[in-house]
Amino acid sequence: MYISKNVGDQVSLENPMDTQKAVDHALMRRVQQDDYDAFEELVGRYKSRLVNLIYRMLNDQSEAEDLVQETFLRVWTHRQDYDFSYCLSTWIYTIALNLAKNELRRYRKFKFINMLDLASKGVELPDPKMGPSALGHMLQQAISGLPAKYKTAFLLRDVEQMSYEEVAQILGVPLGTVKSRVNRARAELKEQLKPKLEQSRALSQGSLVPVRSL
Repeated sequence: MYISKNVGDQVSLENPMDTQKAVDHALMRRVQQDDYDAFEELVGRYKSRLVNLIYRMLNDQSEAEDLVQETFLRVWTHRQDYDFSYCLSTWIYTIALNLAKNELRRYRKFKFINMLDLASKGVELPDPKMGPSALGHMLQQAISGLPAKYKTAFLLRDVEQMSYEEVAQILGVPLGTVKSRVNRARAELKEQLKPKLEQSRALSQGSLVPVRSL
């Protein structure tokens, strides 16, 4: 592939983050020259990750997909405004998160009932027989119940695997604040999940449910 060859000549493959940044920049330079094929490739690199992130914030798959589509529309519209001194991922995630935050404000303004409210008030636990999917469901509920500032920092750092420095750039807060929010989110998730996991384990072992003899 052309981009990979050019990038490989300039960046050591031992550092995946540098390689990703170089590939992104190469694509963005082509996008700024109105290369729509490069834009589609850029969308492919980020779309699923962004949808997953926004869905975890809003608990609405359709809304997440719409906001991600709007994100890339803005990337294309403002492609000439991109500053190559920053990571492209930082710019794209900042656009997406700002759209998501605006949507959350709209929910609160009109008092829409959404999954964030349900999760924060406690919802019925899934059947532990569901296995791994039940654990994922419990984790999603716990994440949904986090305050927005903790949830966003946690998702970017622990789910998207971004560095603390990049998260700080995206959120526009000091590095220490990011670390504090991530640690607070981890602590709250641990506190919420521990009793649920213990209950799920007890149910799966039959200690709370009578076993019927055949």
